[in-house]
Parts: sequence; structure tokens; C-alpha cells
Amino acid sequence: MDAQGHGRDGDIDPADQWVFDPNTGNYELRLSPAGETASAAEPHAAPRTTGRRRAPESEPRGRRRAAGKREPEKAATPASRRKPKPKKSKTKKALYWGSGTLAFLLVGGSAAAYFVYQHLNGNINKVDIGENNAAVTDGPMNIVLIGTDRRDGKGNEGYGDAGSVGHADTTLVMHVSGDRTNATVLSIPRDMITDIPDCTSVQDDGSKKVIPGEREARFNTSLGQEGRDPGCTMKTAEKITGLDITHFMMADFNAVKSMSTAVGGVDVCLAKDINDPKSHLNLKAGKHNIKGEQALAFVRTRHTVGFGGDLDRIKLQQQFLSSMMRKMKGNGTLSSPSKMWSLANTATKALTVDTGIGSVDKLVSLGKALGKVDLKNMTFTTVPVVDNTDGATVLLDKTKAEPLFSMVQQDVSLTEVKKKEKAAKEKQAARLKGAKADAAEVRATVLNGSGQTGAAQETLDWMQNTEGMPLTSNGGNAPADLEKTTLEYAPNQADQARRLADSMGLPASAMKEGTKDAAPKAEMTLTLGADFKGAGTPISAPAQAPKDIQKVEADDKNVCAK
Repeated sequence: MDAQGHGRDGDIDPADQWVFDPNTGNYELRLSPAGETASAAEPHAAPRTTGRRRAPESEPRGRRRAAGKREPEKAATPASRRKPKPKKSKTKKALYWGSGTLAFLLVGGSAAAYFVYQHLNGNINKVDIGENNAAVTDGPMNIVLIGTDRRDGKGNEGYGDAGSVGHADTTLVMHVSGDRTNATVLSIPRDMITDIPDCTSVQDDGSKKVIPGEREARFNTSLGQEGRDPGCTMKTAEKITGLDITHFMMADFNAVKSMSTAVGGVDVCLAKDINDPKSHLNLKAGKHNIKGEQALAFVRTRHTVGFGGDLDRIKLQQQFLSSMMRKMKGNGTLSSPSKMWSLANTATKALTVDTGIGSVDKLVSLGKALGKVDLKNMTFTTVPVVDNTDGATVLLDKTKAEPLFSMVQQDVSLTEVKKKEKAAKEKQAARLKGAKADAAEVRATVLNGSGQTGAAQETLDWMQNTEGMPLTSNGGNAPADLEKTTLEYAPNQADQARRLADSMGLPASAMKEGTKDAAPKAEMTLTLGADFKGAGTPISAPAQAPKDIQKVEADDKNVCAK
């Protein structure tokens, strides 16, 4: 809605066309049909064509979503621009916003994403990664947020390698719990050595090409290098975390500059003076409001904070992102049509997404789900790593990372959640409390629904030979593979179930108690799921995150860069 002719009436500011609807408690963006702007004296005036939005360079014109055809209209009659209930055609729907409009924002050299409106659909750049996952699922959601260090755009020429295809310079995996009460955001260090899996890249002609994987490579080479697209970064993050990641969002340096400016600057705090000649950040200790080039310098700074590495830069990015999200919810942006318009326009121009969420309707659906999470229950943390011997890269710290990943996989929050949800989890956990039968009395048949060949026999051998459970048997393959391991038992087998759950390290959610007692010598049914990691390896997530992991809660206003 600008001088390019998308729904604009002459020189009318689109922000002025928001009208409050008392029936819904929301605002509506009501646009006059283009035909109504023509005067009666000019019935045959040619439509304007000079101001149409050009298709994004990354998307052929022929594949763009059509602007929409108008149905024949009756002759326009003089009417107020703010007519209470104008008639709407199917393609000219009013655009609503409400309390759930804030989805999430990507920054720190990475990305920014907010609700967008239907008339901004053409702004969105899409990449086909060969998958078309649903925008929103009923259960947990995992999205990878990528910041590329490509130097495209005005003012970015001096930032390092001009002409580079870019890397996954900043990567965050956002996990949103199934009940939408909490979220955990995992920052993956760009210099972490990992294995990059084979990935399929869709070429310009629609054909698919398999990009070979690479062993012991820097994580940031999962994007750009060897022709890898964001889908490769998504698959690499999946391999590291064990999470099922369904979507990606990506942006470049310009997103940080434009979004920080659109919100009126972001409040940050420094515990000491910082003068970084490489990022060009020069600020005194204390609190500052930064935007544009200064905001980009802040999220790129690393040489003058902490130990001068990427891990310290990640902390700055997490502080920046948390602060921007707090500002969005606290300064009236979500209740101001003009501010929402500015942000929607800016964000959609900065954003690149997969085709699964490559339309406004899908982004709105996704945003509503993500917007339910209270910031006090959103935690940023960094994937635990240890220094490599080369002094320039890092390695995954499996001792701390695996328990953390297990917590995220099983929807265990790193923060306190609402009392209601907490009480429900405590009630479920009560199933694990109580008397336990002797191991020799446990009767169970093991079914393999994990998709791993030989898992049932491996578990049976471990149960009988290590745990002393001779009354167990191998039931073969389950009727269908399961995502989660389950233990089905009767009320009069509860003591056996607790013993087996204790030995297996099963979570309370795996316990499926029936309603009728079982016959004497009846067996319980243990069905191994995709979460099975091996006999003797606990499946349940720890109750608390490993000690000493770095984390920042999104609502913490007292974080200062050191």
C-alpha cells in the first residue's frame, strides 16, 4: 500500500484506512476498489500500470501469486472513505489484527518475521526445498531461523567477503511446545564441527539435485557452499538436535538494519565501553537505543566482548532479539495500525521462507500459534560446545547437549510455566511414584516400533541379562512405528510398570494404564518408539537443564553485554 498502486486511493495514507469494528473488537483495513477512485467525468480512464510492484528477482514473474481478479462493480457513488460496513468482494477481504499478531522476530544477522497482510504477499521471497510441510501442526513445532552473511544490499560492501554466496552465519532453532505455553530457542555456533548430511536442492528448472554431504565441516558451510540451500541447514540442524524441523526463515544484514529502524530502535545494555574497529561499534557503558547500521554493528560485535569469539557474539544477539520482542509487545506497536503497517511492509521485504509457509495466510496461521507463548516462558540458550584443539573451531559437548536436546524433544521447558500446566505434569509424573516390584517379577513383551532393526531383541537381552528380568519376551515388530515409546499395563501391574519404567528411564508420559486388572501372569506391552536410543539409555528427559549452560530468558530486562 504505497505509491506502487496496491490499494492506494490517491495520496491517502494506508494507515488512515484502519477502522475499528465494535462487533469484533478489532481494526479492519478497508480499501476502496481501484475503480472507485475514478471520477464520473472520466468513466473510461485507463487503469494505472506504472506503479505495479515488480516480482522479486528470485521468483519468475509467471510463478507469482495472481494479484486477484475483481468482479464487475456497479458505478461508484459518493461515499465516506470510512463507511462502516462496505461491501466486500471475495478477493477484497478486510485485514484483521488483534492480540495474537506478534509471532516472532529474527535478528542478530539473521532474520525478522511478523504478521504480514495479504496485500504484502508479493514481498515474500520463497525457496523450494523439496518439502511442503503444513504451516501449523497440533503438536510441537520446530523452525530454523537463519541469518546469512551475504554482502548484498546498500551499505554492506565493506562487511568482509564481497560477492560471497554467504554462509549460515547465525542459526537458531525455535522449538514451541505442543501446548504453546513455552518455547526454547537454541543457537548453533557457526564454527561448530559437525557432519553435514546429503540434501536435495530444487534447481531453477524444477529438477532436484542431491548435494553430497560432508564430514567434520563447520556448521556455517551448511548454507551457500557447494550449492547448498536453506534446506541443507535445516537438515543439518535436525541431525544435531534430533528435532523434526519443518520450516525455515532467513534474512540478511539488511533485515537487522530495516527492522530495528522500523520499531524505533532497540534498547540494549553494555557493562563496559565497547569500541570494536571490525564491527564499527563504538558505545559507552550503559543503556542505549540502537537502530540501522549501529544495530547491525552490535549483533556482529565479538572481538571486544567476553573472550572475543562467536559464542560471545551469540549472547549479544540473544539480548538484542529479546529486547526487540519485549518492545514489540510493550510500546503499543500491536495496537497501532500505522506501526503494524510499517513493520509488516518492512518484515516481508526482508524475509525468505520455505514454500510451506510462503504465503500470507500460512504465515498468519503460524504467527497465531507462536504468538500464544508468553515471553516469560521463552528461553534462549546456546548448544553446549567445547573448544577444539585448533583454537578456531568448537565441538559438541555431548555430556551437556544430549540432556538439553532430550528436554526440548520432550517439551520440557527451561522456564517455569503456568501453574495449571505444571500441575497437570505433576499429576502425570505421580504414576512413577509408588512401590516397585522385584525385577524378577516383571512380565512384559517387547515390540519394535522404533524403525531400528533388532531394537526389540537388543532390549530383551539387556532386560534379561543386565536387569534380571527373565519373564520378558520378544514380540517382534509393532503393527506400526511409533514416535514415542509406550508401556501399556493394567492397574494390578502398576508395581511392575514402575520397576520397568525405572530401569528403562521412561517418562511419565510413556505410562499407559488401562482400566481393568489383568489375568495372573499376563504380560505388559513395551513398544519401542523413535525416541529409543539404545538398551540402557534413558528415554525420559531430565527434570532440569544441565548446570552451567548459557541461557537468557526473553523477559529479562537486566542483561548487559560484558
